[in-house]
Amino acid sequence: MESAVESGGAAIHVRMLGPMAITRGGAPVALPPSRKLRALIAYLALAPHAVMRSHLCELLWDIPNDPRGELRWCLSKARGLLDEPGRRRVETAQDSVRLDLSDCRVDVLDIDAAMQAGIDNASPERLRDLSMLFAGDFLEGLEIGRSPFFHSWLTAQRRRLRACHAAVLARRAAALPAGSEDSFACLDQWLRLAPFDPQAHQQMLGALGLRGQWREGEEHLAAAVRAFEAEGLDGRPLRDAWREVRARLAGGVPSAADAPPPGQSDPAPERQGRASIAVMPFVDRSAQAGVRGGLADGLAFDIITRLAKLRSLFVIAQGTVFALDQRSVGPEEAGRTLNVDYVVSGSLRRHDQRLAVEVQLVDSRTARIVWADVLDHKFDDALLALDEIGNRIVASIDIEIEAAERNRAILTPPNSLDAWQAHHRGLWHMYRFNRTDNEQARHFFELAVRLDPTFSRAYAGLSFTHWQTAFQRWGEQAPAIDLAFETAGQSLIADDRDPAAHWAMGRALWLRGSQDPSISELRIAVDLSPNFALGHYTLGFVDCQLGDAEAAIGASDHSRHLSPFDPLLFGMLAVRALALVRLGRIEEAAGWAVKAAARPNAHVHILAIAACCLAMAGRIDEALGFLPAIRKAAPAYRVDDFLAAFRLAPDTQALFREGARRIGIG
Repeated sequence: MESAVESGGAAIHVRMLGPMAITRGGAPVALPPSRKLRALIAYLALAPHAVMRSHLCELLWDIPNDPRGELRWCLSKARGLLDEPGRRRVETAQDSVRLDLSDCRVDVLDIDAAMQAGIDNASPERLRDLSMLFAGDFLEGLEIGRSPFFHSWLTAQRRRLRACHAAVLARRAAALPAGSEDSFACLDQWLRLAPFDPQAHQQMLGALGLRGQWREGEEHLAAAVRAFEAEGLDGRPLRDAWREVRARLAGGVPSAADAPPPGQSDPAPERQGRASIAVMPFVDRSAQAGVRGGLADGLAFDIITRLAKLRSLFVIAQGTVFALDQRSVGPEEAGRTLNVDYVVSGSLRRHDQRLAVEVQLVDSRTARIVWADVLDHKFDDALLALDEIGNRIVASIDIEIEAAERNRAILTPPNSLDAWQAHHRGLWHMYRFNRTDNEQARHFFELAVRLDPTFSRAYAGLSFTHWQTAFQRWGEQAPAIDLAFETAGQSLIADDRDPAAHWAMGRALWLRGSQDPSISELRIAVDLSPNFALGHYTLGFVDCQLGDAEAAIGASDHSRHLSPFDPLLFGMLAVRALALVRLGRIEEAAGWAVKAAARPNAHVHILAIAACCLAMAGRIDEALGFLPAIRKAAPAYRVDDFLAAFRLAPDTQALFREGARRIGIG
């Protein structure tokens, strides 16, 4: 198997799937009987950074007489197992401990690297080799009594790795010849691992149909539906799948097993393509075992509500995810059971008057971690802390899913795009901020609204492309302004509760010179979704020119706080620079303008802001350094082009004219 460290080149091989085992040069190493030593090695091996000794003591020892002494004993034994002459792998520095296994082979780390790299395009041989690593459960047989924090970590790792195993089996089943013996063996293993994964059952039914095993298919369907309904899950998608298999392979002959129960009709089809997400209850690591209903549950409910307000995702209701959690269904298994695209899970902990929340966003089908973070906030006001953390989590989820969907859409052949994919293909081009890509973005947004005339976000994207044409003077301005307004109106007609629709209308109204109505629409956008970063940014954009400059700075800072890696980050930074110019803080403005211009997708007006602010600050040589990039983007660019794009007061215009004169674009 390919790995960052090839099997032959690794002096030490650590296996954690199944009972823990360590080999050195291919020979087994005798492990001391201590369970806590094994647990310590596993925990440190998977920790992304150095771990404090106090945390390790709390993790593994239930208030012994001398926890640090026992930890020192375990570390000395670990050194004996893993260190070599001239190569120290157990590293201690002051009060922290780190395990460096970069030159060793570790099965779990190999799997993690493969999952993060993506298994969608892995070869059948690679998938086979990955599946062979799953020799058993993670740290099989290693339970430690009276160590609740370790037990929680162990349970989470086992669930995570089972999800990785299921994802590998799913990809392998799809890559193997349909109906082959290897395919059936893979599907059997997948179903044992994830008995309530609808996709596994659907593939098994398809394989049975390919082999003409209709009786076995009927039996499998009946047993699966009984099991699903006994767990309160919907068995209708399985009946639908079997009906489709029979229609395709057996001439559509109906069967008793695939008919809906009396009084139950087929559900209305879901909107195709829209990404779906489940937010699992968070774990409160500061609460007593089994105690629910506190801050952790409140945070999960808040995230579910806020995501639903974004209107861009299909969000699983709270009752469903909490019911699965009460049956001890982990986040990864829940994602596959609910057949959603993404799952959010996490934990929170209170310490020293602070609240720390660990959160993960995972692609359910590939088990790839899309985004993870640790958010920390003062705990002097619980509701304020939860509100602030909830805002940051939802904004991050929104931008990360959008980025993942854009990247997925760009790999899809244009003639097979659905409305959701066409919309995200449009976003991919839109965020390049040049004339050619803007035209491409418009094409894909138009395709999206043809495929789904009720898709408000696609209309909002279409409005943005017309807005860019008018703002950048990439075509006739008056028709572009009218089209930006018209398509923003269509977005509102499609869904007047979508914050993006009000955002598009606010921008279109600004283009038409209607500042107060523009601000009203933008405020509706952020009222509908307080974590809608682009709404806060655009409020700052309007205010930084003729409105409240201090408010513009606050809006810029808040939008960057919500979405620190936003494609429009250059605009957020430039808003702050323009507001600072109006406040007479020119040197500060120059610093922020340079940061804006450094963003890879900054357009010519952003470069001009940086050049003029530097010139105003007397930093002429630095200002001149931006001229080649300005000339490359727009050879005939002058300060009049910049001033025509923005709506600045006369005194601010005079400052920019003077800065431009100093560098020769006046």
